[in-house]
Amino acid sequence: MTNIEQVLYTGKTHTTGGRDGASQSDDGQLDIKLSPPGSARLGTNPEQLFAAGWSACFIGAMGIAAGKLKIRLPAETAVNAEVDLGTTDGDYFLQARLKVSLPGIEPDVAKALVDEAHRTCPYSKATRGNIHVELSIA
Repeated sequence: MTNIEQVLYTGKTHTTGGRDGASQSDDGQLDIKLSPPGSARLGTNPEQLFAAGWSACFIGAMGIAAGKLKIRLPAETAVNAEVDLGTTDGDYFLQARLKVSLPGIEPDVAKALVDEAHRTCPYSKATRGNIHVELSIA
C-alpha cells in the first residue's frame, strides 16, 4: 500500500438509503438520487458512477501520457466504460471494460497511451489485481 505524501483533493459526499437513496457532495455540485441497477426508478447507481469517474480519470491520464510524447489528444477522445456487478459463489464482484477511442492516432501510439494511462490512472491502480479489467482501442 502506498501512503499519500500530499493530498491534492478530497471528494466528500453524504449518502443515505444505500442503492435506494440519495447522495450529495459537500460543495453542492453533486446531488443525485440512487436506484438499484436495472430498476425503473429515477436515479443512477454506484456502477454507473464508478464507470464515469474511472473513464474521466483515464482520459486525464492519457492526456498526461500524450504530453510526455509531445502529442495532443484528439478533441474527440472518449472512453466507454462498462462496469459489471455480478456474483460468484454468492459473493458480489465487479469487472470492467474500458473501450478507448483516439481518432487519428496511429494504433501503436494509441496502445502506448492506453498502456501508460492504465499504469498511472489512480482508478486503474486501485482496481489492479482486484477485479478483471479489459482494455480495448476502437
